[in-house]
Amino acid sequence: MSFDSLELLIVPIAAGLIVQAIKLLTDGIRGNFDFKHMWASYGGMPSSHAALVAALATEVGLKEGIESTAFAIAAVFGILILRDALGLRTHIGRQGKALNALIRNYHPDAQGVIPPLEERIGHTPAQLIIGAMLGVLIVLAVKILT
Repeated sequence: MSFDSLELLIVPIAAGLIVQAIKLLTDGIRGNFDFKHMWASYGGMPSSHAALVAALATEVGLKEGIESTAFAIAAVFGILILRDALGLRTHIGRQGKALNALIRNYHPDAQGVIPPLEERIGHTPAQLIIGAMLGVLIVLAVKILT
């Protein structure tokens, strides 16, 4: 099995991991370094979800053509992921923040019993755009280098 046959799988996953590592570095620059963010974190700059789905759609578009069924599936899947990252997950993060504040302010004795909820779950439009751009650029870099 050659790299060419696995490229549709390997490159998007690699793009997601590369962008997740970049996010880890940007968190570190801000003094917020936590290695668990590499695997168990959502939100932040740039979006690795956006990088992965943009890389997948780009790979499929270049390999199968933008008029193919495969590209349509990859693009619609990508739009759905980006929409959820921007909308649904942002609302979940806000709810986590509000619930953490309620526990902190009204039930301080419960803080050790109830683990804090994740607050950084959604993305801003800028985080999604930068992530998607990085995903496309990673695919193009692989195409140039291979």
